[in-house]
Amino acid sequence: MFNKDSWIEIFDTIRKNKLRTFLSGFTVALGIFIFVILFGFGNGLSNTFQKFFNDDNTNSMFISSSRTTEPFKGYEAGRRIEFDNADLKAIIDNFDKYLESISPRIYDYANIKYKHKSNNYSIRAVSPPHQYNEMTIMMQGRFLNEDDITHKKRHAVIGRLVALDLFEDENPIGKYIDGSGHTWKVIGVFQDDGGDREERTVYIPYTSLQKIKKNTDKIDEIIVSYKPEIGYAGAVEFEQKLKQFLKTKKYISARDRGGIYIRNVADTLKESQQFANVLQWVISFIGIGTLIAGIIGISNIMVFVVKERTKELGIRKAIGASPRSIIAMILQEAIFITTFSGYFGLIIGIATLSLIGDTLEAEYYITNPYIEISTAITATIILILFGALAGYLPARKAARIKPIIALRDE
Repeated sequence: MFNKDSWIEIFDTIRKNKLRTFLSGFTVALGIFIFVILFGFGNGLSNTFQKFFNDDNTNSMFISSSRTTEPFKGYEAGRRIEFDNADLKAIIDNFDKYLESISPRIYDYANIKYKHKSNNYSIRAVSPPHQYNEMTIMMQGRFLNEDDITHKKRHAVIGRLVALDLFEDENPIGKYIDGSGHTWKVIGVFQDDGGDREERTVYIPYTSLQKIKKNTDKIDEIIVSYKPEIGYAGAVEFEQKLKQFLKTKKYISARDRGGIYIRNVADTLKESQQFANVLQWVISFIGIGTLIAGIIGISNIMVFVVKERTKELGIRKAIGASPRSIIAMILQEAIFITTFSGYFGLIIGIATLSLIGDTLEAEYYITNPYIEISTAITATIILILFGALAGYLPARKAARIKPIIALRDE
């Protein structure tokens, strides 16, 4: 079936029918190319969702405050809710069975100086568990510890880009920086998957900042980590009970949508993953539709090809060619064209994803688009099989035509 003469004849037919061959191959290659690109973009969007939420530990909750929207127990609407150190202790005392760790967060902003260099950076006053909540990666030195908190030490952990800005090639560990008139000893340098904004941050003990701010005990935000073993259902229960507890403690109506906000990273991540999965299904559906369009296209072309060669097939039958040999000839040609074109489209699609992958994140939020090689090859094989089927059906019909009828075909 696949002898040398057959291949010579196939290439001779292709050479004589360049436009027809090009259209057949282009349809297949374009179908695979679009499928690879769409599927890759879908995976890229999923990567973006994953990257966005990888900045925070998935068993963390961020508790923030705002103004109330309803009057309650003599308090007017629009009252600003504030957290303090007593709220930290109250959460620890009442939610021990859920709680793994807890950290306050106070926000500030300062001009940080070292020798002749200076720049403005975000300040976050926190406690040691904050490293776990934010998944902070230490590059040099250490993070804050309990001794720093207890003794209100002037220690600072600086981001990678802060170290690069102020110290360049100099080792920052043990050096002193000045911020808003206060001197801080650098004890560590960190990096963060959250990106440049996170790495232009300076961490200091929250007790030290409270002392500087006239011994206030105010806190901007509370971050809690719940025990992973309680599961998603337990986390939802913890969130509801925690919100109810804080609203009661701060005299906020249970119906009030303001006052207390809790962002559960696990809950948000689950919703985003569901959205990403739906989006992936939609893109996959479009990609499959593209493959089907390619199959229909190659089918139409193969019907036309066989119809065009009806007289030729009649002559072959008249000089002794069997119906089986005629079908094999057309089938071999169809498989060759679809295989070559399919894998050409596959290679071009994967190469395009690799080429443009790094340029899509900033503007289109598509991070490292990719497609599993097995998925791409499977799609290509499916198209090849249907391409073979598209050639087989009209070829079988043509092989059944009597030579005298085929020779009369116009």
